[in-house]
Amino acid sequence: MADVPKPREERAVCLIGDVHGYISKLERLWRNLESALGTSSFETALIIFLGDYCDRGPDTSRVIDFLISLPSRYPRQSHVFLCGNHDFAFAAFIGALPQHVLPAGGFRQTWDEYLQNEEREGWYKGEGYEVMHVQARRWAGSIKEKLNAKKGIIYQGSIYDAGTTFKSYGVPHGHPDLMKAVPKEHKEFLADLVWVHEEDNVCIQTSEGLSYHKLIAVHAGLVTKQDVESQLKMLRYRDTSQPKVANLSGRKDVWDIPKALADEKIIEVSGHHGALHIDGLRLIIDESGGLKDLPLAAMILPSKRIIRNTDVLVDQH
Repeated sequence: MADVPKPREERAVCLIGDVHGYISKLERLWRNLESALGTSSFETALIIFLGDYCDRGPDTSRVIDFLISLPSRYPRQSHVFLCGNHDFAFAAFIGALPQHVLPAGGFRQTWDEYLQNEEREGWYKGEGYEVMHVQARRWAGSIKEKLNAKKGIIYQGSIYDAGTTFKSYGVPHGHPDLMKAVPKEHKEFLADLVWVHEEDNVCIQTSEGLSYHKLIAVHAGLVTKQDVESQLKMLRYRDTSQPKVANLSGRKDVWDIPKALADEKIIEVSGHHGALHIDGLRLIIDESGGLKDLPLAAMILPSKRIIRNTDVLVDQH
């Protein structure tokens, strides 16, 4: 009698939401993912971090140390580190943006569209501001109105809540010494962040059973009413000449999956939105939004199981 072939074991894909400087949440979530998958499957998984590693939480520097350590600690895993809007602005301030796209007039050319917000947002005017990208100036500034009325919380230094990131490197908020305090390997990590990740043949559970699809991961998403291929071209190139990258910072305009992706049954996954949203092949995984008391969440494919740092899956000691 012929042997019955064993079912194929699909490679696990872990999609991890916005960490925002919370090392304790990240470490606990990491252990929970290993417990949920089992060591063998976890050690060969594709891990996609969806961006926003800095700001809000107290431990940006330690979070980046953790991320940098993963390839050597888990050499059989594959790791993808997407760039979030917070990471873009942090990188811009410390001079770690990709340099292959520089406007003719320098990054000063990015200010014009948002100059009406300069006074209210208290843009950075310290050392080196003349050549900074607009998002760097907003990130390191001191916002005048401290209450974030939308979230009911107090801004931590700037509109980006960057004060905690400065503090994690031992520098007062808005001080240019941060450029020297951030280690070289952190600058290189930020400079190397990708704006889009495309992965073929990702297995996912659907209403019709397991199926295989291309996956596209972008921090905020693809603009619904713009040509998809032109957006992907810009994201692959990492065009820093733009004052604001909608795919990293957008909200309503990037929430829904573009028709072209829906028609081709492509998975689109993002973080950014402070929500856990699953609508067919449109996956948004950012349950905490960087808020202290909300959980850091991840999704495991193909099962679409949600794992949180608050799950009791491992020994807490």
